[in-house]
Amino acid sequence: MMRSVRALPLAALLMPVLLTGCGTEQAGAADPAELRSRAQALGIAPEHVYVTEADGFTLAQQSVGVYGGDGFSAVYVSQQTGAQIQLTVDRGTVNSANCSDCVRDGDAWFRGSGEQREYAVPKDGHVLRISGAAVSRDVLREAALAAHPPSADELDTLLPPAQDAATPVERGDLPPAGDGAPNNDVGASG
Repeated sequence: MMRSVRALPLAALLMPVLLTGCGTEQAGAADPAELRSRAQALGIAPEHVYVTEADGFTLAQQSVGVYGGDGFSAVYVSQQTGAQIQLTVDRGTVNSANCSDCVRDGDAWFRGSGEQREYAVPKDGHVLRISGAAVSRDVLREAALAAHPPSADELDTLLPPAQDAATPVERGDLPPAGDGAPNNDVGASG
């Protein structure tokens, strides 16, 4: 008995080849206009927005916000130990004159007291700081050296779209009239 051979559509044959390229491109730097729009909607200077990496730590998205006047802050948390690393970026500089308790470590400055430790890295007109309690100096140094402006993918995870950041959150528990306090319809006795 002879079987007929069916031809597969060309797309089915090429699918493995087409999918091979998916996800292999390196994400480039975030679009400057998009970064500026998202950062400014939150009151953050775009040049202060950074991300970092440290083994075992992930970004706590709810921690992202303004630091000082127009600086940036984000916290990274270890799910294993609960330890936290705070990344802050603000205007200023760091040197031996304004940080006498700092020790030079390459392009960065280190200081510590008890379990609290911090790396400060001077950038162009601002200072990036990585700090944490009960976090090793090596982990903080790794995070300080890994800090960089966000890629397009990192920006999507880090900051909400500008229109979302500028739009107040609608609360369903507030009455449409009055002073805005919820009405619990409680009688005189409470």
